[in-house]
Amino acid sequence: MSITEKVLFILESARNGYTSGEEMASQCGVSRNAVWKSIKDLREKGYDIEAVSNKGYRLKDNNDIISAEGIKARLSENLRKADIRVYESLSSTSDTAKELAIKGALHGTVVVSASQSQGRGRKDHTFFSPEGGLYMSIVLKPDKLFTADSRKITSFVGGAVISAVKELTGIEPYIDGVNDLYVDGRKVCGILLESGSEFDTGDLQWIVAGIGINFDSDIDSFPEDVRQRASSLFAAGEATITKNALIARVIEKILNCQPK
Repeated sequence: MSITEKVLFILESARNGYTSGEEMASQCGVSRNAVWKSIKDLREKGYDIEAVSNKGYRLKDNNDIISAEGIKARLSENLRKADIRVYESLSSTSDTAKELAIKGALHGTVVVSASQSQGRGRKDHTFFSPEGGLYMSIVLKPDKLFTADSRKITSFVGGAVISAVKELTGIEPYIDGVNDLYVDGRKVCGILLESGSEFDTGDLQWIVAGIGINFDSDIDSFPEDVRQRASSLFAAGEATITKNALIARVIEKILNCQPK
């Protein structure tokens, strides 16, 4: 982890208060000047960081940039070493996660993107994935799961998302169909499970759980056919939580709370 990443993790971990440059320097094992350079670098990347004399630095509430550090800052200690990869844009988080799974990625590897150019649902249906949503895929290994039944795992992942959303926002989506979550009759989330098996034996090797959530998406900008049946957890720019917080809670629900 670079110094800038360490500083960001510290700031994300202390969102409700200030952290002095001296304290950050001590935690990172660097000089205060190195911390200042990292703060400057983060500001150039779009982070709104408040600096107050005799108090230190603080991320302002309007910061909602998805980052591995922002996600890990909200995870329990046992999950902070998870391989979490964050991108500004991908064709599909699930395609990237499947490539990693084929190469031997560990259970709990997470791929997140702020947008997708080729997001998809079941039967290759398109899943419109502009900025404002959150798109994530988790690599799961059969020996770490409570079942290999695809319907049960899909239901479990859907329940995990519902629980995470309800806990953080008070909004309670519901499952309609096999893998879609709705609020007030409109779709806010799609879930797609894909898997890979060993050719000779047919043994299940890995599962990728893809999750796409309309977070604070501008629904008016969606294609007309999608706009008629889609909604978002929050209106554009009116979210009461961060995307990092919701991503972290979904990860916790899936990786820490599997039923026996």
